[in-house]
Formats: sequence, structure tokens, C-alpha cells
Amino acid sequence: MNKNQPFERYLILYIPWGLALLLQADPVLSYFTAWLGSLLILYLSMSGWVKPIPKDRSVAEQLMRPIFLVQIIFTGYMAVSSIFYFLNLLGYEGFQKTTNSFYAIDQEKLELTALCQRYYVLGHAAFVTGIVAFMKYPVKQKYYIEKEKIANILLVTALIALPVSVLFLRLPGLSQFYYQYSSLSFIAGTLALAFAIPLKKMWNTVICVLLYISNFYQALISGFKEPIIISVLVLGVFLYPNYKKLVLVIFVPALLMLFALLPTYNAVFRENNWAGDVNAEDAYKLALNATINGERSGQTNNWSFLVNRLSEVGMFTDFVKSTPATIDYYGFQLLKQSAIAVVPRVFWPSKPITEDLVMERVYDAGVVRRGSDVSAKPAFIVDAYLSGGTIGVFIALFLYGAIAQLISLKAEYLFGGYILGTALVFSGLFQIFWRGLSFEFLINAVLWSYVSMLILSRALRAIGVLKEI
Repeated sequence: MNKNQPFERYLILYIPWGLALLLQADPVLSYFTAWLGSLLILYLSMSGWVKPIPKDRSVAEQLMRPIFLVQIIFTGYMAVSSIFYFLNLLGYEGFQKTTNSFYAIDQEKLELTALCQRYYVLGHAAFVTGIVAFMKYPVKQKYYIEKEKIANILLVTALIALPVSVLFLRLPGLSQFYYQYSSLSFIAGTLALAFAIPLKKMWNTVICVLLYISNFYQALISGFKEPIIISVLVLGVFLYPNYKKLVLVIFVPALLMLFALLPTYNAVFRENNWAGDVNAEDAYKLALNATINGERSGQTNNWSFLVNRLSEVGMFTDFVKSTPATIDYYGFQLLKQSAIAVVPRVFWPSKPITEDLVMERVYDAGVVRRGSDVSAKPAFIVDAYLSGGTIGVFIALFLYGAIAQLISLKAEYLFGGYILGTALVFSGLFQIFWRGLSFEFLINAVLWSYVSMLILSRALRAIGVLKEI
């Protein structure tokens, strides 16, 4: 370690986990120690205390790097969002203590949730360690792109990636590439919009706005909250370097409003489109009207969303309860299944269905009943725990952070810097790092996204967009 990153600073990241472990006899105190520990890790890592923040760009101009956006979304969803579930266990509803005299706290569930939070803060510390250990900037440049061409290249990338994604969707066995290029098109279009506005490129701006509206509409009729929130968040991040005050005034309240309104919108949409016979467009109109007119109890829907949907800690407790008590650790089994998942179905038509492989451990743990029409895929940290307990969590999350950081560095090396490298390619092709799914899905997506990144780099060099220094 050099003098700018003494080893002791890495160890400080693990103090919240150690303290929470010492306080495990009091599950409430242990939980809050671990939960506040994640907030501390966020501050220490993003402030540059653990390791100095790269100085090749201002903070506002490097928010898509793993230390910032990836960490905020991944650990926010994994470790911070559990607070509502825990408060609900303590008898709170809508941030108010229940007055029901018959309410009894489930002590076992309380202890299991505190245990899971300790795994969360350990995983968070390991994840950040993996990132900062390989955070080496500035990246040595091998290729460059003419700055005046970037805005047009982004727009062209968005326009080409969209039909390419549709093509992959229609090719048997290659549908996984649809999600890569669809995400790449969205990121490229949004980034192009952020470039076009300050450059006052009218036609670029018009085309990008139309693309953005189309993507946002697709997010609205997907039935999922995440794409809608991501659409607004990413645009805000890209606009922030040039319009800091405007973004803070408009996008922050907009995101808070989405969190308040989306539970009602999605509940109505799914009732009509997923469970009923209403098409997506009509379901969208019904859901929008219900949300605007307040036809549902917003407070009840919101609290239910915050408790049961925003965090997956409830499902984690079920896995912790069954493993290793009744089901032994899986060891390398999940990695072996991941090796099966990475083979494209076009080359192996009879390949086991990945969803079935993943759901098998969900059924075995009793999270959902076998045969029920429910998808409950475990989060990355759950698979890390199932593979090897505490050690599994540390190793897997360290590798998670390290690999995300190394791929981001590779992207900047291949694509001439941050804009095309991290902001476009890393954020577009490797968006799965933002959330973190089961081993089989994540490893498969990362491997083939890496292949796509190499192909895209070679293609841009072949047509002269990227030039060797």
C-alpha cells in the first residue's frame, strides 16, 4: 500500500461489522449498529478518506464510476433499504408506532434480521475494499476519439443499438443479448441528450428527447418500478455536471415523488395487465388515472412497498434460517450451475432452464411453495452466504467490487476515457452490477457483456471512430 492508502483504513471499514457482532445479544442495537455502519462506509469511501477520489475529473463528472453510482444503488438496495422492514417488525406502520395492544414482536425474526444486516455490512465493506483496491487512475490511454464527434457518436450508438437489440430478441437462443443492447441504447440516448442540450444541437436534442420518451414509456408498461426510477436517475446524473442547481431542484423531488406514487401505479397496472386480461396500454391508462386521482390508499401501498418490495431482507432471513440448520452450504455448486448458464441456448438447445436451477434452492429453503406461480430469485449476497457463510460473503462481495472496478477501467482503456468507457459502455452493458442478481444470472450477463464490449471496441476501431494514440 502506498502512503495515500494505508492498510489500516481498509480495516476501519470492518469496524461496524465487528461492533454489531459484539452486540448480537441485543438484536435491535446490533441491527442499528450494522445499518449505520453502511452509511459510514458510504461516507468514508465516497469522500476519499479510504483512498483518494480520482483527480482526472471532478466528482460531478465521474459519478458513473463504481465507487459512486454502482455503490449507491447496489448497497442502498442491499443494505440500507432494510430499515423499513425492521421498523415494521418493531411495530411501526407508516413511521408511526402501532397502538394495537395485541401486537407482539417476533423475537426470532428480529434476531434473524439483525443477523442478515450484519452480513450486509460485512458484504458492503468487502465490496468497497474490492473497488478501492483496484481504483487506479488516471487510466493509461491507448485509443482516443475526437471530442467534437462524441455527441453524434452517442446518438448513432443509441439508434443502432435499439434495432440490434430487437434482432437478438427474435433470434432463438440469443435473447440475453437483447437486454444488453437495449440497455446500451437507453444509456447512449440519455447521454446523447445530456450532450446535445448544452451544445444546442437542435436535431440531436429532438431525436434524443423522442428516444427518451419512448424508453420511459416502455419502462411504464413494463410493470416494474426499477426501470422507471433508473430512467429519471440516469438523466439527472448525466445532466448534473452542466446543470447542478437545476438537477437538485427538479430531479431530487422527482425521484422522491416516484417513490411515493409508483407503488399505487404498479399495483393497479399489474392487477390489470399481469393478473387480468387488459393490454399494457389500457392498463397504463387505468394505473395512471388511479394514481393521479388517489383511488388507492397511498400510505398503505407505500408502506407495504417499503417493507416488502424495496428490500429482500425478509427472504434472506428464510435462507439464513434453513442454511446450514437443515440444508448444508452449497459450496461450489452454484458456480457449477453458473458455468451451465453461460452457454448460449443456441449452442445447447436442451440446456437446463436457468430460472429452474435458481428456484430449486428457493423451494428447498421454503421461501415459496413448489409449484406456486412466483419468481423469488435470491440476491447476490444471499447466494454468497449459501455458498460459504461468512467467508462466502466476504470473498464473493470482494470479487464483486473488484471485478466491477476492473471492467470499468478496461472500458476506459478500450474506449478512450470516461465518457465512452464508463459512462456509456460500462453503464450500458454492465448495468446488472447496479442491482446484483443470483450467481447464475449475474455471471452469465457479465461474461457475455464483456464479450460484447470487446466486439464493440474492435468495431469502433475498424470504422475509425476510435484511433490509436
